[in-house]
Amino acid sequence: MRGAGVWARLAWAAALIGIVALLVATTARGADSFEAWLEGLWPEAQAMGVSRQTFDAAFRGLRPDTSLPDLVLPGREKAPPSGQAEFSRPPGDYLDKAQLARLAAEGRELLVKHRAALARIEAETGVDPASVLAIWGRETAFGKHRLPHDAITALATQAYLGRRKELFRTELLYALRMLEAGVPRARMRASWAGAMGLTQFMPSEFFTHAGDADGDGKTDLFASVPDALGSAARQLAAKGWVRGEPWGFEARIPGSADCALEGPPGAQSLAQWAKLGFTRADGRPWPERLLARPAYLMAPAGAHGPAFLVLENYQVIRRYNTSDLYATFVGNLADRIRGGGDFVMPWKPVGPQRAELVRRIQEGLKAKGYDIEKSDGFIGSNTRRQLGLYQRASRLTVDCWPSEAVMAHIAGAARR
Repeated sequence: MRGAGVWARLAWAAALIGIVALLVATTARGADSFEAWLEGLWPEAQAMGVSRQTFDAAFRGLRPDTSLPDLVLPGREKAPPSGQAEFSRPPGDYLDKAQLARLAAEGRELLVKHRAALARIEAETGVDPASVLAIWGRETAFGKHRLPHDAITALATQAYLGRRKELFRTELLYALRMLEAGVPRARMRASWAGAMGLTQFMPSEFFTHAGDADGDGKTDLFASVPDALGSAARQLAAKGWVRGEPWGFEARIPGSADCALEGPPGAQSLAQWAKLGFTRADGRPWPERLLARPAYLMAPAGAHGPAFLVLENYQVIRRYNTSDLYATFVGNLADRIRGGGDFVMPWKPVGPQRAELVRRIQEGLKAKGYDIEKSDGFIGSNTRRQLGLYQRASRLTVDCWPSEAVMAHIAGAARR
């Protein structure tokens, strides 16, 4: 029996050695595949003006960073679709009252400190000082947040393993152009998605909107506040910023209406919203000069938090970062920097945003004929609108928010 035990242990050891060898070989093949993929970028990089020296130096010894979010890896196909706080944290946590108050206080100091540069930026772009400061505050807490990733590594990983490969492939090529243009690799610290600088520019935007605002003859989005703010303002202007208009107003939804009216499809003039009984949450009248302007209802927590009637500049902020919570944060922070206060209506606890639950609800609504373009696990205004319409048609409480209860109702209705 002792002999049988020895042979069993030897067989187990041989099997273990085989598994380790297989893992090593697989890892080596993965590294070889990544290196081959990087080399395949050379013709495109060369066509964009990147030298072979810059190309080789950028990728020498590079390995994917599989700790990044938003990657498609074996065993992680159903991982949350994004690492962004906008798509994971509860609305009330993301729009944290204390954080907004701290940033607003610092923003008012910066408004004075950079008054001359901000005035020049507004004259050039039409973007007001408070709004461009709010972008800076949200993106890097006025430069206090240190970006954790090497931009080339992050972008190469996302382009090779990410869910949006083509987008990041393009951004990686532009990042190589930045290196070729003389931007030091050491300064190119980035978010997990490759956004860089004080106001989080993607590499392609460096070549379309970045500029010298401090007059020193060079563009520096990493250390020059005027350059970073001026470049962010130019980007907002290019996306359609309307000079002299606010982003929107917190509103009270009358009892005759509900959150299922949310979203761009329901846009109408502020005057029409007023006729429906919508009022400003702070009790002030709607500005006469804006009554003819189109606005739509936006309720980022459904019926569990404040609702807003938002104008074109809200959509412009969303084009800077495609998230309702992000645009609401920036808009409210800008209001606070100007002297405004907290939201009137409270944010009720709704728990974290659960991508898999949202995806299942989207799939269920789409199967029932509701206007869901894609089941991506994100809670956007259209998902809230369609969910609210389903709740209204099913004689449920209309709160426009995904929950296990409404998922069970959708599944039960499907069985019936």
